Amino acid sequence: MTEHTAPIEIPDRYRYAVIPHIMVDDAAAAIDFYQRAFGAREDFRVDAPGGGILHAEITIGRSTLMLGDASVDEAEAASFAAPASLGGGTSVTLHVFVPDVDALAARAEAAGAEIVQPPTDMFHGDRTVILRDPAGHLWVFLTHVEDVTQEELLRRMAAAG
Repeated sequence: MTEHTAPIEIPDRYRYAVIPHIMVDDAAAAIDFYQRAFGAREDFRVDAPGGGILHAEITIGRSTLMLGDASVDEAEAASFAAPASLGGGTSVTLHVFVPDVDALAARAEAAGAEIVQPPTDMFHGDRTVILRDPAGHLWVFLTHVEDVTQEELLRRMAAAG
């Protein structure tokens, strides 16, 4: 362990979150899609020596996402896999709050996302859309529309059956 004379501050972008790191079969194409569909900003990338992207980071709204090519040798050594190599399934869904879920859904669909659930006002107080990106990852985008107490949340769930 390296000794430090003073504590090193965690960068703001990492301070209060679990940072998802997804693997895709074509990270450059995924970054392009996320920029067109979700308004993502590419913060940086590290190209792999043999081609592809070893590591990149993008920002969607105020959320950071790490990604890289699953086919890069270094990634394969750690058993990282893209959804397509798992038969198209994924065990993770990425949630991001945005100011206008309807506008994002329209933009994402136009860019090639599959709408799994159209924008819907949900019992938990958020307007929500669920979509699948071209790499196979599931995304839930939400716009907060009302504060719901736990008591009201449970009442609504019971009423819905």
